[in-house]
Amino acid sequence: MPEFGDIIKGSDLVIERISSLSSEPMRPIMVAIDGASGAGKSTVSYMLKSKLSAAVISLDDFFSANIPDAKWDEFSVEEKLKAVFDWNRLRTQALLPLLANQQARWYPFDFSAGLQEDGTYNLISVIKTCEPSSVIIIDGTYSAGPYLADLVNLTVLIDVPVQERHDRLDKREDPAFIKQWHKRWDLVEDFYFEQVKPKNTFDIVIKA
Repeated sequence: MPEFGDIIKGSDLVIERISSLSSEPMRPIMVAIDGASGAGKSTVSYMLKSKLSAAVISLDDFFSANIPDAKWDEFSVEEKLKAVFDWNRLRTQALLPLLANQQARWYPFDFSAGLQEDGTYNLISVIKTCEPSSVIIIDGTYSAGPYLADLVNLTVLIDVPVQERHDRLDKREDPAFIKQWHKRWDLVEDFYFEQVKPKNTFDIVIKA
């Protein structure tokens, strides 16, 4: 389980940093809450949402549904990282409207529907909306990486030991799913946090 005392202290530090950025005349503050799978990113994101009335965008909504499931295993680690999310759709439908103080509207990735006949996934047919706010939080692994670096003002890493994260995932996910997940994505996360966005490049690190 997350150490909520540490998470609360860490979220308070994030709020302090946001306040210092907000004192400058600028667009809404965009915060990337990053961390490997099972780190507790959503816990921190929604804690900040409740304290700041922030707009929260889940990266999972923008998983690349159009890529056939079997195709992922043909990609290199670098290719998986680049393709995992539809970065352009994320920008145009969610982030840029919010930065312009407009409502964001998008169709989220449908995790529950399963694969279509061609191996791709569907989007949920009901549109999701998010109202503008002075603080925008991107909740998801790779959110602090190079694909959104020109938009993000503050990068936050939720840092949790590997075994603890895996134990959390094992408890909440289907065994067959999580076995495939580890096989497909663990090396991508290792590459990202070791070579693309190492711990010492984040503005704030929360140990949870």
